[in-house]
Amino acid sequence: MTTDRRTFVRLAGLGSAAFALLGCGSRSAQAAERFEVTHTDAQWRKLLSPAAYDVLRHEGTETPGSSPLNREHRAGTFACAGCAKPVFSSKTKFESGTGWPSFYAPLPGGVGTKTDRGLIMARTEVHCARCGGHLGHVFDDGPKPTGKRYCMNGVAMTFKAGSAA
Repeated sequence: MTTDRRTFVRLAGLGSAAFALLGCGSRSAQAAERFEVTHTDAQWRKLLSPAAYDVLRHEGTETPGSSPLNREHRAGTFACAGCAKPVFSSKTKFESGTGWPSFYAPLPGGVGTKTDRGLIMARTEVHCARCGGHLGHVFDDGPKPTGKRYCMNGVAMTFKAGSAA
């Protein structure tokens, strides 16, 4: 019985070390990345609505179909709700049927990406290039010309009508 317990503890330790080396369950990669716009957690809480704070600062997800931006079809620009950086043009928006605003391409320099290992499978997380706020994820099942589907949380963005970028 003691040998089994020791073996278990050793294997658990090796598994934890491997998990840490792979960056699973850790935000160290994003913590090392520096952004132009930064605030303390308390400042972000004051600047954002509770829903936007949860998504942008803690990688939450809004309920599908809940965002008015999902039904936004006017010409214009979608910007990060955290810092107002333009991130998507209405020209690249499409109806994905997922319940979240979807785009086939971001504006140049608008977003960054990193690997998200929060679930069983790895996904590509999309964040604002200026403040690091979580916007959503990108998948390889979108329309031409890119084949990408940037599936964004509407609460993480604002919309300004006008000529699309």
